[in-house]
Amino acid sequence: MLTELITQYNEALIDTDRDRALQVVHDAVARGVSPEAIVFEVVLPAMDRMITCMTVSGDASIAQHFITAQISNTVTNEMLTRFAVPSETRGRIVIGNSFGDLHALGKRIVIGCLRARMIEVVDLGLNVTAEQFVEGALEHGSPIIAISSMMVHTARGPNGCLGVRRILQERGLEDRIKVIVGGAPYRFDHTLWQTVKADAWADNAMAGARMVEDMLLGVPR
Repeated sequence: MLTELITQYNEALIDTDRDRALQVVHDAVARGVSPEAIVFEVVLPAMDRMITCMTVSGDASIAQHFITAQISNTVTNEMLTRFAVPSETRGRIVIGNSFGDLHALGKRIVIGCLRARMIEVVDLGLNVTAEQFVEGALEHGSPIIAISSMMVHTARGPNGCLGVRRILQERGLEDRIKVIVGGAPYRFDHTLWQTVKADAWADNAMAGARMVEDMLLGVPR
């Protein structure tokens, strides 16, 4: 039954058919498949396959990946309410677009991947200043700040990661709060994350979600 479910769900994702994906999941639950199995054996592996198709084989577009992330987020949120034992989140992060950056697509994909891994996400929105990133992390008790930048000047700007790093240093918060970055400029220049003094970076949404999960769980990288 599970093999059939995986095949049907993946086909719905490839077609970006949200209604069919939900129907496949609902039918599976009615036939006795556990919500836990759907999240951990269907949804997460499907996200892994989608990102592989996009980044390795080129068989999927960023638009497909975006819709897939949203479908996965919807399914995961619904299944979490049905877990036999209420599932605890694996941690919380704050995320936002750096100041001057109004391109939200990449961030939305990342949020979908994070929530699918049961990571609580506080979205600070667009055009976020360095001060707002730090204050958001402190307010919500987040040990990680995630900064999305789709343009070089916003990635390098004083209100991006460099500004966040300066504030963390000034307040003695570097041991409590880590900063990760992502977006197009970092894919073009794989040393940029070091230039802006980030703790880590990821070149795609799924890799970023795994990285955040490892950081929250204390897995060495």
